[in-house]
Parts: sequence; structure tokens; C-alpha cells
Amino acid sequence: MTEQRIRELMTARATAMTARDAKALAEQYAPDAVAFTLAPPLVHHGEDVEAREAWFGGFDGPIEYETRDLEIAVGGDIAYCHALTRLSTTPKGMPQPFELWFRSTVCFRQEDGEWRITHVHDSTPFHMDGTMSAALDLKP
Repeated sequence: MTEQRIRELMTARATAMTARDAKALAEQYAPDAVAFTLAPPLVHHGEDVEAREAWFGGFDGPIEYETRDLEIAVGGDIAYCHALTRLSTTPKGMPQPFELWFRSTVCFRQEDGEWRITHVHDSTPFHMDGTMSAALDLKP
């Protein structure tokens, strides 16, 4: 049952991303959550609805958000999952959308019977060939 609930929360997270629903995303987070996302700064504390709305506002057209190869581990009141995630959208002022696959780890804690996100870590690999450029062309 718990693994199924985490899977439902991850589906709701993807739905909120595609719907640009910053409030629905914020409701999933514990107040003391820490997130290492693709967007600056290096560390985010909690889920800031206004910052997320501003981030959504930086894109034209639809936002596609997909989770693949989701693996979930649960132990007592703690759970985590990891997956490959795809984001595709068009930045404002750009003629075409981009597509980016990245790695995601999401950690949960059960509080008062509800599972809340306590930590998110998204990352994009980079080329170790001296260019140090992000490997944005990778696909599973």
C-alpha cells in the first residue's frame, strides 16, 4: 500500500508540473524540505509557490514532464524513489522547445498519516572531456 501511495504522489507531481499548478506541488512538501533542483540557487528550502509560478512563467506553451524507470524503497516512516525524468517545453522568446532527460531522487517522510516530500535531488550529467559541458543530449 505504501509503495502504491508513493507512486500516486509521483504521478500527482508530474500532473501538477504539466498543469503548472504550483500550489499542488507545494502541498506535497514538508515545511523543512531541501531541494537541489536544476534551477538556481544551489539549495532551495521548502517549496516556494511564487518562485515556482515565476519558473512556470518562463515558458510558453505546454510543459511535458515524464517519469520513467521509477524505483521505490520504503522503511517505516521514510521512503525514497529514483527515476529518470523528462522535461520538454519552450522557453519564452525561443522558437522551439527543448527536451531534457535528467536524474531525480525524491525522499518522503510520513507525518500525521500523510507522506510529504522532504528532499529532492535532480541532476544532469556532464562531459568529463575537459569541456565540462552538461550532457543535455542523453536519452534512456
